[in-house]
Amino acid sequence: MERRNMGDRRVNLSPSDLTFSWDGCHRELWLYYNHQVKAPMFMPTVAELAEAQESYFMNKSAPLSTSAMHPDIPEAKIVDHGGWVLSQPIQVNGVDSHLSIRGKYDLLVEFPDGTYGIIDCKMQARTSDKSGFYSPQLEAYAYALENPAKGEPKKISMIGIYSWSVPQAWGNVNAGFGYRVNSNWYPAERNPQALQDRLEEFITMINGECPPPKDGCDHCKYLAERESILKKS
Repeated sequence: MERRNMGDRRVNLSPSDLTFSWDGCHRELWLYYNHQVKAPMFMPTVAELAEAQESYFMNKSAPLSTSAMHPDIPEAKIVDHGGWVLSQPIQVNGVDSHLSIRGKYDLLVEFPDGTYGIIDCKMQARTSDKSGFYSPQLEAYAYALENPAKGEPKKISMIGIYSWSVPQAWGNVNAGFGYRVNSNWYPAERNPQALQDRLEEFITMINGECPPPKDGCDHCKYLAERESILKKS
């Protein structure tokens, strides 16, 4: 498979691609980052629920405390929601790569000592600690804030997952229906070295030859079967 010129390659790495996408089919990632060809994804309801969850703690006349979210979150002011970050070029073996981290965090909080925390908000059908799985994504936001392409760096002292789980519906036809949610806090340990290892693996894969499809990849299976049928037509 021929590779397009560098002008067609992505220069920004999305933090979310270090979790779900990395655990998925590497061929799809390779196509996306080298040729900007991406399988469509439709998650409109999830996006709207996430926005409602995050903005609930921001649409106030004064910054809220994290105590309004969950009693186990260390005391801090919620200072931003949905902020974009862009890092300096990611280094691999001490050399700048063509990729920088670019993404949008959910909530940024500020502690009394001047350090900051990143809170990633999730909606869950049932309570489950996913902080380990999302750790690379959270670390990527931290990396971008501590190594920004422009502006002053921010010291990140906390990362974690804040989730609403939906145990049951409630209400009636007169008052209306809704869902009661439980709030959950899952702190994640800072691990910059694990992020660096993941980034080096990621970029090495992107810079290499097109990898084979992952076993069970529905998109690759669909494309292969589609091509086979069209060739016979």
